[in-house]
Amino acid sequence: MSERNQSVALSLLNRHACFGGEQRFYEHQSREIGLPMRFGLYLPPQCKQKETVPAVMYLAGLTCNEETFAIKAAGQRSAGRLGLALITPDTSPRGAKVPGEADEWDFGVGAGFYLDATNEPWAEHWRMESYVIQELLPLISRDFPIDGRRIGIMGHSMGGHGALSLAYKYPDRFKSLSALAPLCAPTQSPWGEKAFTRYLGEDRSAWLLHDATALISRRHQAGLPALYPQGIRVDQGLADRFLKEQLHPHLLQKACLSAGQSLTLARHADYDHGYYFVSSFTEIHLQHHAASLCLSDHAVDVP
Repeated sequence: MSERNQSVALSLLNRHACFGGEQRFYEHQSREIGLPMRFGLYLPPQCKQKETVPAVMYLAGLTCNEETFAIKAAGQRSAGRLGLALITPDTSPRGAKVPGEADEWDFGVGAGFYLDATNEPWAEHWRMESYVIQELLPLISRDFPIDGRRIGIMGHSMGGHGALSLAYKYPDRFKSLSALAPLCAPTQSPWGEKAFTRYLGEDRSAWLLHDATALISRRHQAGLPALYPQGIRVDQGLADRFLKEQLHPHLLQKACLSAGQSLTLARHADYDHGYYFVSSFTEIHLQHHAASLCLSDHAVDVP
């Protein structure tokens, strides 16, 4: 326990004035990953008045990193107006020098799937679940003016899978939940089957612990109430080339309906899977989180 309580040295890599607040990028030596890890943090203008603010953690998708959402989604304007901090972790360990770690775009580097691997050679460093939950969230709440009791989580694609599954595994950590074009049932998709086989092994029962659709169904079967009574928000583009084979939002919808979990699943004609889609609906998602995180008295004007 003493090691977990030790102070973590943060290196500030960059800082940029942004919509009245500040976009920052940090690096630190990760205890859980065993390698240096980077994350982005947007601090809204309310932090300049020494206010403690809520935050939304955004989990990015395959091939992305801690900068992708900050650069491409333009979420800082809405976050600044609403008084939300934005936390953007990287998507995997980097520099582990595991053979084959960067050979495929949908596995290894840039594809951590927000779980703790149990299979070698991945088990030592591919510990993104523990990194996000046990290390990064406590670090952010301790070292920055962020209210650790008011954290929402959202994500895109692989990161949407991460947001949905982590929110259901750790409901005490997150007060609001949304996803953009998420991988809703990874145990039933090629991306998920590939990653779970290599990270977790052949036992499919272990895979279900990282499948949001299965977690929602399992909770319902155990007679437990829905976790997010304020509702889950999911947006999906109908021109998304991954929709039919990989994403399966209809399975999430079916599980939520059976479980009594409120879900807004908005389908949009013409939109594809990329960041033109993400940036088009980021503001709606941040408003969704703001409503759940009780921010009506925090809104300010931003440039």
